Amino acid sequence: MASQSLALHTDHYELTMLRAALADGTAHRRAVFEVFARHLPGERRYGVVAGTGRVLDALERFRFGEEELAFLRRAGIVDEPTAEFLADYRFQGDVHGYPEGECYFPGSPILVVEGTFAETVLLETLVLSILNHDCAIATAASRMAHAAGGRPLIEMGSRRTHEEAAVAAARAAYICGFASTSNLRAGQRYGVPTTGTSAHAFTLLHDSETEAFRAQLDALGASTTLLIDTYDVPTAVRTAVELAGADLGKVRIDSGDLAEAARQVRAQLDELGARHTGIVVTGDLDEHSIAALAAAPVDAYGVGTSLVTGSGAPTAALVYKLVAREDADGVLRPVAKRSVGKPSRGGRKSAFRVIGPDGHARAEVITTAPAMPTERLGSLTEASGGERPGRPLLVPLVKKGEIVGREPLDDARERHRRVLAELPPVALHLSRGDTAIPTVFA
Repeated sequence: MASQSLALHTDHYELTMLRAALADGTAHRRAVFEVFARHLPGERRYGVVAGTGRVLDALERFRFGEEELAFLRRAGIVDEPTAEFLADYRFQGDVHGYPEGECYFPGSPILVVEGTFAETVLLETLVLSILNHDCAIATAASRMAHAAGGRPLIEMGSRRTHEEAAVAAARAAYICGFASTSNLRAGQRYGVPTTGTSAHAFTLLHDSETEAFRAQLDALGASTTLLIDTYDVPTAVRTAVELAGADLGKVRIDSGDLAEAARQVRAQLDELGARHTGIVVTGDLDEHSIAALAAAPVDAYGVGTSLVTGSGAPTAALVYKLVAREDADGVLRPVAKRSVGKPSRGGRKSAFRVIGPDGHARAEVITTAPAMPTERLGSLTEASGGERPGRPLLVPLVKKGEIVGREPLDDARERHRRVLAELPPVALHLSRGDTAIPTVFA
């Protein structure tokens, strides 16, 4: 049986750095790493934090057992002192971060990892592989949920991505407003509500569409959803209502001009007395095509490929950078890279969101001070009304190696609903553009 450890879900270069740092004595210097995005992919107006809970779960499984160490020794990746360090590895530092469901902008320190260099540097790939995926999916899901205008969304992308990515995508989508998923593992592992219809294969299995519909209705009852576009849609609608009556739950359309098909099906259902039968549409939907269906008589959307690929932005462009380290005198000092096109800002950050009198966010303030430096922000603070100069964004997630930041998934879901309502209206535009609020470094 394969090891359940996640220790080798990392890059070789992290162990290269660890080995050298152990050898020269710098491995145990205090260090602070931050996760942030220099820009939002696709010129989107906001990003959404998701995956933090998965990072905390993964941290508990980041252990180097005999199997992992045997491989590293055999491959010549570690020497014996490094292997001995890894055998006892347990993260004992602190982690702060934006809670799941929160929105973020360029420069937002959505995760701050503090500890020795040796224990923090090893987490880079693990942290980024989770957050880059989940934040990308969550951002796409949030845009889709807004475009749906309150109509339910079903996550149906499991067949279009890696099997574990599918589970993570269902989780992230649920945080951002999707009502359910087709993925049963996401239901078991995270409590995401699951749902399912049927495929064209089920209709084709039977000698006639009538037999297929009858079999599904006999097994699942009239509340089931019948797929009506295998052959002729009007004929399928008539057959479905004849068999199920006015209590038929839903019908699904998976092809053609979805808006026109939905109008025709709605008219036919009403004419046949099935006025409460819902219409679900599926078929390569994204936020733009969902928005285009706003005037159509659609009751729910099933979204697959576009959701699990981030709707054109499959990564959140997050990076994990050292921003402070202990010097030889024991003082924690800011550090920053100066690479062309990839600069960073040194110092451990705090983050605040300025909220105006109208209840809308005005700016993201990032500072190396423990509190928001209102005296240096002038008009921005005045614009907030003075009473709420800034909402703190970082919360404790891990303290001295102990996880303290777990929360129910529904808490993150509710938080996203509140935070999205807090953003200015321009944030909800689906077109490419500038970020909804500026990031101010103070």
